[in-house]
Amino acid sequence: MPRTRIGAARKQRHKRLLQRAKGFVGGRSKLYKTAHETLLRAGNHRYNDRKLKKREYRGLWIIRVNAACSARGLRYSQFINGLLKAKITLNRKSLSEIAIADPAAFDQIVAKAKAALGIK
Repeated sequence: MPRTRIGAARKQRHKRLLQRAKGFVGGRSKLYKTAHETLLRAGNHRYNDRKLKKREYRGLWIIRVNAACSARGLRYSQFINGLLKAKITLNRKSLSEIAIADPAAFDQIVAKAKAALGIK
C-alpha cells in the first residue's frame, strides 16, 4: 500500500481556519498556531456572552420597570409582590415594554397590584 501524504487536506484545513480568523490583529490572522489559539478563546467568549446577554437584558427590564413603578409611588419589590397576589402573570420583558409603549395600561396594572397589596 502506498504512503499517503496529508498535504492538500492540511492546507485546506489551515486555510479554512485562517478564513475564520480574518480581521484579527497581526499574527492572530496570519499564523496558523496563534490563529487557532485565538479562535478557541473567541469561541469560549462567544459561548459565555450568549449566556451573559440574557442576564443583562433581564437587568435592563428590571431597571425600566423599577423606574416606571417609582414614578407611580411604588417600589419594584412591592410591585412584583402585588402582581403575584393579584395573579397577574406578565414577565419582566413584557412589563417593561408596556411601561414604555403604553403608560395608561401600565397604570392599570400598577393599580391592580396596589389593590392586591391593600395600598391606596
